[in-house]
Amino acid sequence: MTTTIRTESELRAAIERELPGVRADLERLVRIPGIAFDGFDHSQVERSAEAVAELLRGCSLDVRVVRSGGQPAVIGRRPAPPGAPTVMLYAHHDVQPVGDLSLWQSDPFEPVERDGRLYGRGAADDKAGVMAHVAALRAFGDALPVGVVLFVEGEEEYGSDSLERLLKEHREEIAADVIVIADSMNWDIGVPALTTSLRGVVNCFVEVRTLSQAVHSGMFGGAVPDALTTLCRLLATLHDDAGDVAVAGLVGAEGASVDYPEDRLRAEAGMLDGVSFIGTGRLTDRFWNKPAISVIGLDAPATGEAPNALVPAAKAKLSVRLAPGDEAAKAYAALTEHLRRNAPFGASVTVTLEHDGEPCVIDATGPMYDAARAAFRTAWDGVDPVDIGVGGSIPFIDTFRQMFPKAAILVTGVEDPYARAHGPNESLHLGEFARVCLAEALLLAKVAEVAETAAAD
Repeated sequence: MTTTIRTESELRAAIERELPGVRADLERLVRIPGIAFDGFDHSQVERSAEAVAELLRGCSLDVRVVRSGGQPAVIGRRPAPPGAPTVMLYAHHDVQPVGDLSLWQSDPFEPVERDGRLYGRGAADDKAGVMAHVAALRAFGDALPVGVVLFVEGEEEYGSDSLERLLKEHREEIAADVIVIADSMNWDIGVPALTTSLRGVVNCFVEVRTLSQAVHSGMFGGAVPDALTTLCRLLATLHDDAGDVAVAGLVGAEGASVDYPEDRLRAEAGMLDGVSFIGTGRLTDRFWNKPAISVIGLDAPATGEAPNALVPAAKAKLSVRLAPGDEAAKAYAALTEHLRRNAPFGASVTVTLEHDGEPCVIDATGPMYDAARAAFRTAWDGVDPVDIGVGGSIPFIDTFRQMFPKAAILVTGVEDPYARAHGPNESLHLGEFARVCLAEALLLAKVAEVAETAAAD
């Protein structure tokens, strides 16, 4: 194997040269409201996929837009030079719904720069991931020292329901020695990170019924339970008085190697004065190594339209995050048992699974992980990367591990703690994005170096 591997100075100059065009293309992607959730215009997801495909064709990749019963994904390929490894670069082009528009300081689909940050839905999660891959490819041009497969998914935010089918159907063309998943975060502005564990997820609905129909709240209230009060009492059983999850059978652990400063977490989360944290133990353990249950939606009469009547049925959506070491099916069974066992007043309780995903722990040792850390260290001007857990979930990582057991899986970050992914005013720190792009270019060069060294030994 002999390839020409560009030097650090050459790659720095190339990334600096390409960044203006990369940013312009990122802004074009942000303007496309590609939301894969039910009830949204899915032609915009199609439009987003085509825009990504066009970008990858511009990098001299063979490109296909594919699907397997779900939203469109994009696969782009460039064969490896003789003897060189192949690297899969993953990102997703779909985005979260914007929620309450009144909470945004500017149009979520019109990118705006303020104080060195680019604001817009998807600017960070994960169209910045797409463009970090594109930036690295543009930096190398025709001198790419490894083979690449770009896999850009179109429904990650909606649960990746068709992803496993897509991976199986296209297994041969996406097979790789190294997999880079650019959908996580860095430890802080100015401090890179390699994600080595992620929580799993169980999203489900719990519906409570107490009556066959609504009845007068004055005539029957005080003796007959309404479903909304009953649901509130049931949801309150999910946590103990300290705020720790109180569902028997869910896995939890301690042992995080670093902790979060409380004031920093308060600022990042936007906690109001006087509001306390929930749970016990190190903050990092609470959102890396322990389960969490949040009520993220409620179906009940709106306050402005509510009659003076007892509500016969009420429904909540729960987001349950599973600690590494747990299993989604067992966790869902434990939650279902808890909800049915604790039903107040003998109410009818129905639990329905929406989607789930497994937690994962990555053994981040070996030459490819060393190469990633070296690339980060260089891109961040000598700052050592931090190995972190992430409280969020990327369930398909477990699928990648099962399908490509020999591949090194590198979960990298395009976000910083202030990006507010999934919330209003999502943004990308442009200075950090430049470092992310350089780090990926350096990583591809170092992967080629590691392979050359191994072949020579």
